[in-house]
Amino acid sequence: MKKLYHYVHCPYCIRVRMGFGLLGIPFESHVLPYNDEQTPLHLTGVKMLPIMVDEMGVAMNESLDILKRIDEKQVLRFDLIAPKADGLESFLDRVASPVHNLCMPYWVWTPEFDSESRSYFENKKSKKRGPFNLLALRKDEFLKQLPPLMEELSSHLSPYYCGSEFSIADIMVAAHLWGLYIFPEYQFPSQIHDYLQDVKKRTHFNYHEDFWR
Repeated sequence: MKKLYHYVHCPYCIRVRMGFGLLGIPFESHVLPYNDEQTPLHLTGVKMLPIMVDEMGVAMNESLDILKRIDEKQVLRFDLIAPKADGLESFLDRVASPVHNLCMPYWVWTPEFDSESRSYFENKKSKKRGPFNLLALRKDEFLKQLPPLMEELSSHLSPYYCGSEFSIADIMVAAHLWGLYIFPEYQFPSQIHDYLQDVKKRTHFNYHEDFWR
């Protein structure tokens, strides 16, 4: 069985989990503490997740490369995103900033983190974003950035990002947005919520399933 080393909050890790679910491929889940540097360095030489280890013991990272490897029948339709690749990547880059600024101070208090990994995560991320307590005080600023981004996303959905067919683009979008469900003062517009729940159903995704086992 394939093994997946991942962080629960990480959108790139969520991509792979959703991909496994859509394709119906079982995997052995390994949620790593964020301060575990040794395991990813041992497997691939770099502290970056997700990492998949196949049945032959070969490790690889990069979420989209992993998904291309396991998608033998092209169910994820990577071909559909080519005409929209630049716009999709631009949207993901722009939405990541307010999502991370809002959610990182909350993610560290989920079961994914203990005191040591919480301190490691906050110290690392604060270098770019500032102290988490100050991010929390700026929540209104970050919340105001979301409506135009959600309107932009809505304009692309008919009903899926690349048209009538579900594709990897929908997994990429959902993975970047899913962490917002942790933030208590934000509600997705109904169309976006319904879209995300459709992705969840198709991919058999359960955000915190590792904590309920």
